[in-house]
Amino acid sequence: MELDELRRRVHVPCRQSMEEAKRRWSKIAIPLGSLGKLEDVVIRIAGIQRNANIAIAKPVVCPMCADNGIVAQGVTQTGSKVTGIVAESMAKKESSVCIMARGIGADVVPVDIGIDHEISVPGLVNKKIMQGTHDMTKGPAMSRQEAVSAICAGIEMTEEFKKQGYNIVITGEMGIGNTTTSSAVAAVLLSKEVKEVTGRGAGLSDEGLERKIAAIQTAIERNCPNPSDAIDVLSKVGGLDIAGMTGLYIGGAIYDLPVVIDGFISSVSALIAKLLVPESYFYMLPSHVSAEPAGKMMLEQLNLEPLIMCGMRLGEGTGGVAAVSLMQMGAAVYSSMNKFEDINIEPYVPQGES
Repeated sequence: MELDELRRRVHVPCRQSMEEAKRRWSKIAIPLGSLGKLEDVVIRIAGIQRNANIAIAKPVVCPMCADNGIVAQGVTQTGSKVTGIVAESMAKKESSVCIMARGIGADVVPVDIGIDHEISVPGLVNKKIMQGTHDMTKGPAMSRQEAVSAICAGIEMTEEFKKQGYNIVITGEMGIGNTTTSSAVAAVLLSKEVKEVTGRGAGLSDEGLERKIAAIQTAIERNCPNPSDAIDVLSKVGGLDIAGMTGLYIGGAIYDLPVVIDGFISSVSALIAKLLVPESYFYMLPSHVSAEPAGKMMLEQLNLEPLIMCGMRLGEGTGGVAAVSLMQMGAAVYSSMNKFEDINIEPYVPQGES
């Protein structure tokens, strides 16, 4: 993967479509700007899809599933086998995100990008790069080439979604230990102390949290990731699920698909994508702010504001699904609501600062 080649394939959002969407909002029979961020996200999607007649009725959730060698350091409450169990549940349409996704008409397409054992179940896409990452306290989590291959797998998934007619992609992940890897990447890229960006994940005790912080610190000191080289950071202290989601964001910018950021882990991927391919930022849509300590920090670093704040930290793409339900409501008003002229109401006009 050559970054220069990727950047050449990326499109700039269509300014004309965004302006047309903005004008359409001003004619709809509601007070100006009264739907707030829902109006903004519709305008952004118009630019991404290069069409003011936006379409987000066919979403897809793509949870990247992978195991992390750092689990050996006792940084999680459960063992790695849970990753495969939940991935199978996703494939069978039984997991939390699948139940939520049905409410917005979304398909869930889980990807095995690095589960630590072989799984053969219908509905689970096999893009396995390796059987879990290595224990990053003892050396790099993966090679640079393995990280690049995982990014490319994410780009390939976005291409496939485009071919299948999906019009919005929701990122998701499943991998025991991935708040540890995400916190490590965040600490390096945000230049923060490890304890500032590290939370309890799936309910660690005080003792467990201390082990987690110590393991991240050891991994960073041993591997010396270069904060000016995002792939170096990803390969040394990151995870395959993070790399796969990074590819989804870059792919969105190549194939004109809006890509929704889920929570903390997927926001780490979003930052890596932005560092690698800056234009991919314009294709990212925030959903919620994770309850993890660095959740808010990551969105601030990305200069994005969440649509919802409800203390979620489940992952899988659940926060993204919740946000897309709001986006669909906004899009329904945008597409179906009467205009002022239709009902003989004098249009609102801007009167000072809104």
